[in-house]
Amino acid sequence: MTSLLAISGSPAVRSRTALLTGHLVQRLSLEGFQTGHVRVRDLPAAELLSGRADSPVLYRALEAVSAADGVVVATPAYQAAYSGLLKTFIDLLPRNGLAGKAVLPLMTGGSHAHALAIDYALRPVLSSLGPRHIVRGVFVLDTDIGIGADGTLRVAPDTEPRLDQAVGEFLAALRSGVQQPLLPSSRVAGG
Repeated sequence: MTSLLAISGSPAVRSRTALLTGHLVQRLSLEGFQTGHVRVRDLPAAELLSGRADSPVLYRALEAVSAADGVVVATPAYQAAYSGLLKTFIDLLPRNGLAGKAVLPLMTGGSHAHALAIDYALRPVLSSLGPRHIVRGVFVLDTDIGIGADGTLRVAPDTEPRLDQAVGEFLAALRSGVQQPLLPSSRVAGG
């Protein structure tokens, strides 16, 4: 069975990024994939910051990345780039840690001014890890993500079609195993 892993790199306890990532994981599990979700903030900070990839918890998280056929990499935009927490985890991956994998980048942020960060900051670091294919990513404004009283995700009406498109491209890349041309990210509503 094809396995998919989501990695969310938000340090926030109540993270819109992690909530949106969880939503995508749930959608992908309904497609018949075995799914998992690594919330980097839940990993032991001392081992993470000291790069102790041999610690049992970090080792299991890194093995989950290695075993996955596809990876969703999600982060909030901080200082016009991905979070330092995500970078700390990515630094533990081996040089070809995404080799053979399809990757879906997902970024959330407070302003359209950071919409290109997915392409100029996140995509290059992911590319350096040798994935088979990085699909067009999605940048979602924080204001387009809501949390209902029951804790479930609410997204703005114009956001859901962009998420659908990104998930569709990710699934196609997983199923085809054929590298497709690199496309710019879907950045703004309707974009």
